[in-house]
Amino acid sequence: MASAPVVTVSGPPVDRAAEVLTADALAFLAGLHLAFDGRRRELLALRAERRAGIARTGRLDFLPETADIRAAEWTVAEAPRALQDRRVEITGPTDRRMTVNALNSGARVWLADFEDATSPTWANLVQGQLNLIDAFERRIDFTSAEGKSYALKPDAELATVVVRPRGWHLDERHLQVDGTPMAGALFDFGLYFFHNAARLGARGPADPNSGPYFYLPKTESHLEARLWNDVFVHAQRELGIPQGTVRATVLIETITAAFEMDEILYELREHAAGLNAGRWDYLFSMIKNFRDAGERFVLPDRNSVTMAAPFMQAYTRLLVRTCHRRGAHAIGGMAAFIPSRRDPDVNRAALAKVAADKDREAAGGFDGSWVAHPDLVPVCRASFDAVLGEAPHQKQRMPQGEVTAEQLLDVSATEGGCTEDGLRSAVAVGLRYIEAWLRGHGAVAIFNLMEDAATAEISRSQLWQWIRNGVVLDSGEKATAELVRRRIDQELARLRGELGGDAYADGRWEAARELFEQVALGEQFADFLTLPGYALLP
Repeated sequence: MASAPVVTVSGPPVDRAAEVLTADALAFLAGLHLAFDGRRRELLALRAERRAGIARTGRLDFLPETADIRAAEWTVAEAPRALQDRRVEITGPTDRRMTVNALNSGARVWLADFEDATSPTWANLVQGQLNLIDAFERRIDFTSAEGKSYALKPDAELATVVVRPRGWHLDERHLQVDGTPMAGALFDFGLYFFHNAARLGARGPADPNSGPYFYLPKTESHLEARLWNDVFVHAQRELGIPQGTVRATVLIETITAAFEMDEILYELREHAAGLNAGRWDYLFSMIKNFRDAGERFVLPDRNSVTMAAPFMQAYTRLLVRTCHRRGAHAIGGMAAFIPSRRDPDVNRAALAKVAADKDREAAGGFDGSWVAHPDLVPVCRASFDAVLGEAPHQKQRMPQGEVTAEQLLDVSATEGGCTEDGLRSAVAVGLRYIEAWLRGHGAVAIFNLMEDAATAEISRSQLWQWIRNGVVLDSGEKATAELVRRRIDQELARLRGELGGDAYADGRWEAARELFEQVALGEQFADFLTLPGYALLP
């Protein structure tokens, strides 16, 4: 008889951690690890093989071996009532204040984020799980350092919770099974499912939060979706939850996944709820995968790459078309602009830009979209109300015209240039975000935009790509590592002056510089900045 696995928890003390890290919960996590970690590691190796193929050929195409799936007529399972109408979704980390604000926001869905909007410190991850349990029990509240109180609105219908665990590539070093770190994805999913699947299901179909629902990030292939589906089947069986209770929305935020949308939905068809256009990580994935494919894949300044770019139009058209053909929801992406309650001009500009973005998505056939701030919920709702009316979605709309591989990869048709201002912005955003992330903050307002790990990835990978391709900026200077280091020096000097010496010293600016230079200027391209960054977190 095999001995029980040894589960080791090594994270620093977290208040009330024993409430989530129970013996039964840890045994459930160990079961997930033993059943699926080997396949996870095999699929991560396949990612590397596929990327090597892209480097050799500079090409991607739809898979010939799955052509039958794309040609066949099939649909995913019908969405549960709580996920029928998704016209407004708010995203954010699972800290206590955000939990209350998101649930009270009036959005139909809250993406409770353990991924790009959360710095994966042990305290953030464990406290986030506690906050969700407290929210479902309606016992959550929060008082800020300034004395402002936050609590759930009594008797109000709260946003439906959809949890986003971390991607397959990240480990959770604070929990080991037989000496091997557990996958962060399985840790986040497993704790949430173990503690809440039965609690949510017991409330019955009348409750809008009547099921364990998930967003799946960083998926790169249908084989990775198949792994998630097997995880769902296993978890439901182990806890006696009816099969098909789980619903998952997959973020199409990698260029490889864009070529496998049908196949991803097919693998998850009993558990699929839709696809989401994760635009910022999609741009990062395009740079990462084609970083050595020549100047035709060099992207201009991040802020000039809009959804009007031909390759982005092709991507969203294919996503809506695929979802609606298969009976799934198509959810739009994040508009990074955030309002200002102090500057009316900034506020008006942000609201106008978000409204234009959401109008475009609603007119293009999306069934809903994301915002990052409660003040933007009415803006997004107005855009979709104007198109949907009383209907919960617009799955009957089917964008016309086939989307080709050439259209998905037509980066060279993108308008805009590579500028000195763009380089300075990439440095400023990258440094500021990484420094905040190292202090435990994953969603950060920078220059009136809500930045998370995905936008920091664009900043650093764009610099890496520009340098390797010898891009000449509008100033006439060539993008080089030396130029970027000078701009880093200038930016840190500016920050030291703005913050003052003591406040600067209290931050993690020198660690941020070191990590930023490693992932933006290093000879070898780091797949994710969070991989080397994770070693610097508590």
